[in-house]
Amino acid sequence: MPNDSHQRAAEFHELAAHAHRAAAAHHGKEDHQTGHEHSKQAMEHSNKAMQWSQDAYRKSGKAAAKS
Repeated sequence: MPNDSHQRAAEFHELAAHAHRAAAAHHGKEDHQTGHEHSKQAMEHSNKAMQWSQDAYRKSGKAAAKS
């Protein structure tokens, strides 16, 4: 079960990284509106990644306590 949480956290980290790269590319081309949209999306993915990471951490702690 904890592996599922870790996997979901990793997926959101990857989505956030992709959105950050897209934002940087658009900002570099002076397409600030699209860059801003990607930055907002990156922040949303980062927040979800943090939530999933915290959940995975809690679950791994409970699993370790049971061992």
